[in-house]
Amino acid sequence: MRDPRSLYELSEVPVPAGLPLVIGLTGFADAGSVVAQTVDYVRGHLAPTLVAAFDVDELLDYRSRRPVIRFEKDRVTELRQPRLELELLTDDLGRQLLLLSGFEPDLQWRRFAAAVMDLIARFEIGIVTWINSIPMPVPHTRPVGITVSGSRADLIDAMSVWQPTTEAPATAVNLIDLQLQGLAHETAGFVVLVPHYLADSDYPVAALAALDAISAATGRVFPTDELRERGREFLTKVNEQVAENVDLASLLSTLEQRHDAYMEDTTVKSLLTDTEGQLPSADELADELERYLQNRPRKGSQPGE
Repeated sequence: MRDPRSLYELSEVPVPAGLPLVIGLTGFADAGSVVAQTVDYVRGHLAPTLVAAFDVDELLDYRSRRPVIRFEKDRVTELRQPRLELELLTDDLGRQLLLLSGFEPDLQWRRFAAAVMDLIARFEIGIVTWINSIPMPVPHTRPVGITVSGSRADLIDAMSVWQPTTEAPATAVNLIDLQLQGLAHETAGFVVLVPHYLADSDYPVAALAALDAISAATGRVFPTDELRERGREFLTKVNEQVAENVDLASLLSTLEQRHDAYMEDTTVKSLLTDTEGQLPSADELADELERYLQNRPRKGSQPGE
């Protein structure tokens, strides 16, 4: 394996030892655009300073994720290159943290993981946290659930509503997480459980849950008023549409009952099944809501899209 340190270029920004690191990479799953929203919100409010930039050409498969161009009348005026960067931010109380964000590498996972481990050692990073999100048959009318992993038993006990034994496709962050476990490094991973009928939407309520989880793990404080307002507006629109359809309201009620039963009865092994192991009728809810919500214009869409 080639030298992992040649994958990134350092800036001359001084980085204090012991800062927490938050990792948010997009490209896999990201139900409700939780990772994308959280990263964009934090970077937009905390004025990031570049610490290290990764070599995009080494890690990105351009054929699977093509950069976006801007075309004006008769020429290309901009090509937006994907980014993968480590940045230094300062929270509302003046305390710093590091953020590794951008696209999840398509290539060279082992070399990328080694490069991140090198940065963790170089800056003597403290707790490493990461966020992801997956679609689940849970109702939007209940608090957003989170699955917590890592070495912080206090966070797992207090926040992890679903603790499955299962197999799932891996992410590049999982490889980093495993290596940190081998070093007994303090970690906390948060997988946000997004209502699967809202998985293709920008779901600000779930992004807020991710941000609150990061705060709990790192002790950093983020401005959340704008995100909370977005969440209220989003839920109002969804609830209005559900209220207009009796069948949808009935299906949502069924999903709520199954969710509440799971939360009250620990004998239920999974949010996906009832006490007899049967799949819930939430699948019907997903199909109906997806068809119904398709008629709602998405943010930034043009008429007819």
